[in-house]
Amino acid sequence: MMSIHSEKMPNFAVIKLEKMTLNELRQGETAIILKIHGHGAFRKRVIEMGFTRGRKITAVLSAPLRDPVKYSLMGYEVSLRRSEARLIEVIPVADANRPYDITTHHVNTLDEFSEQIRSEYEGRSHTINVALIGNPNCGKTSLFNISSGASEHVGNYSGVTVDSKSGYFDYGGYHFNIVDLPGTYSLSAYSPEELYVRRYLREKSPDVIVNVVDASNLERNLYLTTELIDMNRPMVIALNMYDELLRSGTKLDYETLGKMIGVPIVPTVSKTGKGIGSLFDTIINIFEQRETTVRHVHVNLGSDIESAVDELKNVIKGDGTIEEHFSPRYLAIKFLEGDSETEELLRYSNIYNELVADRDRAVKHLQELYKDDISSLIANEKYGFIAGALAETMEAGATDNRSKTSVIDKYVTGPLTGFPIFILIMFLIFWATFNLGAYPQEWIENGVAWMAGLVADSFPDGPLKDLVADGIIGGVGGVIVFLPNILILYFFISFMEDSGYMSRAAFIMDRVMHKIGLHGKSFIPLMMGFGCNVPAVMASRTIESRSSKLITILINPFMSCSARLPVYVLLIGTFFEAHAALVFFGIYAAGVLMAVITAWLLRGFWFHKDETPF
Repeated sequence: MMSIHSEKMPNFAVIKLEKMTLNELRQGETAIILKIHGHGAFRKRVIEMGFTRGRKITAVLSAPLRDPVKYSLMGYEVSLRRSEARLIEVIPVADANRPYDITTHHVNTLDEFSEQIRSEYEGRSHTINVALIGNPNCGKTSLFNISSGASEHVGNYSGVTVDSKSGYFDYGGYHFNIVDLPGTYSLSAYSPEELYVRRYLREKSPDVIVNVVDASNLERNLYLTTELIDMNRPMVIALNMYDELLRSGTKLDYETLGKMIGVPIVPTVSKTGKGIGSLFDTIINIFEQRETTVRHVHVNLGSDIESAVDELKNVIKGDGTIEEHFSPRYLAIKFLEGDSETEELLRYSNIYNELVADRDRAVKHLQELYKDDISSLIANEKYGFIAGALAETMEAGATDNRSKTSVIDKYVTGPLTGFPIFILIMFLIFWATFNLGAYPQEWIENGVAWMAGLVADSFPDGPLKDLVADGIIGGVGGVIVFLPNILILYFFISFMEDSGYMSRAAFIMDRVMHKIGLHGKSFIPLMMGFGCNVPAVMASRTIESRSSKLITILINPFMSCSARLPVYVLLIGTFFEAHAALVFFGIYAAGVLMAVITAWLLRGFWFHKDETPF
């Protein structure tokens, strides 16, 4: 607890400005409220009771069993459970190591002193934590790059963002911490990406969520939006690729749509930066609670499902042991769906058995009534809600639906032309890698030989000459001579990724890969293995299925990477000079054959069937 003793102190007090949660405040200590986390009724109620930013609060005493705790603010006392106090962020007013001159600031009382602390802290800490969430390939990473100045790789295949990326920047007097989360189609506990996003939202609780939506595919993208609405989090929709929507001739009244769903919508074009300023202005307005569009809307799931959700929600709300990181409605919907992550969250609560009984009874009734599973029923209702909202706000254009992409796809993935084009592209890549790469290889070899000769002529005979000429220059030269091959190969791989052909290659190869127990996407890292096994193994992160990912990693070393070429050349030149080309091809083919056999054995005897869809 901070105190001012005028008879002992000269003309300054020392304060500490470290953030903590209210439940950590010890009896008798005073703090200043910074932020209220939590959702729904709890957050609304405590704000109405005076728990607002900058308000002083003191811990008075704990109950005999240490819970709940009585606090004093605004001249009255209020009791909170520790689980509820954990959702309130505060700054303790305590002794520390930064001098604060009372005389200079004309502060005479503790109240004035606390107010001065609060004002100065707010002036320094206008920090907004933002999370970017959206479907794969909706432009999240592009938006992240252009706003934060980071240069993260942007690919055109699902799963390119397989981990969160963070950046920061200052705008409008605020400091933004921005996180680009993995692309996900929903918030179920199915894929690693979905679990990662769910757990991030639960543990980090960002101030504002930016739901990045592909404007050219609204109906699919807005399904994730409905799940975020269920969570009842502060949110803004970045209507990305808005230029493509306008080019198609489609008219969208995004302002009306935003009012209907209670979430402000801002059109953006990430690749040019258009609308980014307006987006972050809206984020600031949401953070400061002055955005008029924001309101909590329930996505109506139909009377029968709503009845089941309300029953579960009321049970969840009645238990104070459940942390309110997610809204009770969201937890009720996910529990009704049988979501494993929600099951784990609620498993140790006092009302778990009651919840299970209510859920099982509701599920049985709904399945008998509609002859369908719960997840399908809820998804149908949500897509119905989306279709209804778009029907009132969007007018589809009369332009030809056949885009350039669909015309190209007709040939590059067609039954007659797909494989010939694929084989031709693979041939061109390897021809360019080795034939075109031969010219810079020769230049490097000549350069290394010249440097080694220069050292040999300049140095006297002895160990030092051998070390520099043969060891350092010869050793490094033996490695960098293959750099042109690797650079050319990765140039083509990057081009295939960014042009979108890599995902088409996975589409073409899925049946072949599936025969040996792998996913179509396994082809991508396996092909990269011919360049270098290390980045190829890293590229396996793009595969959602854990078993397919592990098998791909385990068989990748069978792919003959460029680092093995010197060994192959040495052995073939020494023992098989007359049939060098045939043996060279045979080594590559044997590696591929061993990879196929190993993958087949691993799938059949260890990992068994892979249920992951393509």
